[in-house]
Amino acid sequence: MPSLHDRLAAVRARVDDAATSAGRDPAGVRLLLATKTQDAGTVLAAVVAATDLAAARGDDGAVLLGENRVQELVTKAPALAELVAAGRVEVHMIGNLQRNKINQMLPTVTGLETVDRVSLADALADRAARAGRSLDVMVQVNVSGEESKSGVAPSGAVALAHHVAALDGLRLTGFMTIGARSQDDGVVRAGFSRLRAIRDEVLHGGAPGTSAARELSMGMSTDLELAVAEGATIVRVGTAVFGERPAA
Repeated sequence: MPSLHDRLAAVRARVDDAATSAGRDPAGVRLLLATKTQDAGTVLAAVVAATDLAAARGDDGAVLLGENRVQELVTKAPALAELVAAGRVEVHMIGNLQRNKINQMLPTVTGLETVDRVSLADALADRAARAGRSLDVMVQVNVSGEESKSGVAPSGAVALAHHVAALDGLRLTGFMTIGARSQDDGVVRAGFSRLRAIRDEVLHGGAPGTSAARELSMGMSTDLELAVAEGATIVRVGTAVFGERPAA
């Protein structure tokens, strides 16, 4: 089985090739390592591998990690604390978040990608302000309309983004989605295109607090090429780097 470094390099090569094919600068697409079910030792090994790979590319940016569950985040937080404090690692929450878990999440995360309702945005802003910090957030949009997926409907995404952008304690950095579960590449790509259109509407609309809303977190191990072709700035990869997760 290829090493963690080799699997990571293979994913990075896929992203680079997709960006080049789309006429984009590969440096404009970051990898987020989705570390769901991975223990702290494996995550730290992945950080080392990602750091080494980035150095070889002349990239000294932070390694971006993504956690789906607050309890897993809390368990791994002590191992990551020094790296986060030093700016070598950024941690995003990429799973659904309940309001009663916000206080547990805040000390470790640098960003949250799954704001999908006003009530959550308001609670996050309140807790962040109380903690004396600003939290980077993205609005999650359900571009496919599938009931199994979280996210605000596309028709409500712009209004939610404007609400988030106006809140003290939050900094709107962009939008996130999970691609359609379809074998038709055209269907998947159309969803990513829709998210880009929403981002562009907000970014170019000039509403207060929206000037930093440039990120498009979309694409995973199975569909990252389609996402990159449609403008993804962050692709979330787990299986392609860590292998298949054990059955729940």
